[in-house]
Amino acid sequence: MPASAISFQHKGASLQREVSRSMSFSTSPNDTFHGRRLSTNNSAEGTSPSLRRTGTQGTPKQLKPFREQDIKILLLENVNQTGRDILTGQGYQVEALKSSLPEDQLIEKIKDVHVLGIRSKTKLTARVLEAAKNLIVVGCFCIGTNQVDLKYAAQHGICVFNSPFSNSRSVAELIICEIISLARQITDRSNEMHRGTWNKVSAKCWEIRGKTLGIIGYGHIGSQLSVLAESMGMDVIYYDVLNLMAMGTSRQVPTLKALLERADFVSCHVPELPETMNMIGAEELDSMKTGAYLINASRGSVVDIPALIHASRTGKIGGAALDVYPSEPAGNGDYFTNDLGPWAEDLRSLKNIILTPHIGGSTEEAQSAIGIEVADALVRYVNEGVTTGAVNMPEVTLRSLTMDEPNHARVVFIHQNVPGVLRRVNEILGDHNVDKQMSDSRGDVAYLMADISNVKEKDIAELYRELEGLKDKIVTRILY
Repeated sequence: MPASAISFQHKGASLQREVSRSMSFSTSPNDTFHGRRLSTNNSAEGTSPSLRRTGTQGTPKQLKPFREQDIKILLLENVNQTGRDILTGQGYQVEALKSSLPEDQLIEKIKDVHVLGIRSKTKLTARVLEAAKNLIVVGCFCIGTNQVDLKYAAQHGICVFNSPFSNSRSVAELIICEIISLARQITDRSNEMHRGTWNKVSAKCWEIRGKTLGIIGYGHIGSQLSVLAESMGMDVIYYDVLNLMAMGTSRQVPTLKALLERADFVSCHVPELPETMNMIGAEELDSMKTGAYLINASRGSVVDIPALIHASRTGKIGGAALDVYPSEPAGNGDYFTNDLGPWAEDLRSLKNIILTPHIGGSTEEAQSAIGIEVADALVRYVNEGVTTGAVNMPEVTLRSLTMDEPNHARVVFIHQNVPGVLRRVNEILGDHNVDKQMSDSRGDVAYLMADISNVKEKDIAELYRELEGLKDKIVTRILY
């Protein structure tokens, strides 16, 4: 094999060298990861890392599925520089755009892309994903993944990763800021001052010490918020569909209604699911204390906006803070009008309501951490087939091969989860020495990884042909 990483795809009786979404294998560079960065031997001109083998015993062997410069990556919505640096440091072709793209433009743009990075605005529908014939993985540089058709992606062998932890602190701090701002009517006073009006009042302005915060959804963000609120003297109760251990002196309540009846501030931190659609509607708002406050920084579908407007106008609630909405603009501009939704201008007219443009995780620290977390996951998947942290695939990993295992190959086989497939796969692998193997399933999709030793180029090509011939195959990748 030549020193540069290569890929073969069987066409007729010959093996044609090209980047392939299905079969791929390569030589391995002598570069290793140090922390979160790849140590390379790049020249000053920025060429790809040296791809010669070394005999260093125990050194991790970086599996490369193609020549690095042949891997095409598209990053949309201004992905943080930390993520871009990790991906370009691998030698991949990386194109980064500052905004999302309309569906038709996106379809045209991703036809030959292998890796796609997005945030919350880009919608990856089945129609979009169908056009991406080379796509093997999507990185959502955010918490949510509801903008991706996860089922379609899984059924077509496209793995999806996100960042479930990295912006938790930023969101929790925003909620604390909003709790204080609502209690003191700070935004109303600020707006009045900007108009030239001095209005020094104390009526219906409160300290938050001794007040009760009700948290709906006690996950990563909800639990961090709990700690911050308690440190400021608040009593914390929470409701979750799971029985979760309380942080500090917070207490879990058995029902949503029990939380709404007791809380002075209600903060929503739940995913977008059929069960959470309009979770806070007219009935729930009516159950809240008169003069209580509602905060939603989770998903726009969680709160019934017309019901919230009515509760605000009638004085049932003392104020609200919204960072998410049932529909949101695709980019920055003067778009928060009734063209977005029939409720937009009514929301803007309300007093003591904080409206922010989905900025819960928009801090330098959070975006930097998200860039690192998701980019690292993409590199592991592209180079090693590891699915740890995937949201739509089984989580499967094997220990890294080392440089003293030069004639090893890693088989990645994504297939339909039906009886008999593993038996047929193992019959194909049975002619070789399988050093280690792991398989798991998730719904209709199963994921298998196997490391085999003492294989030659012709063996790998034959393995690929046989695995591709299985009728329940979704995607075959062979990393070498």
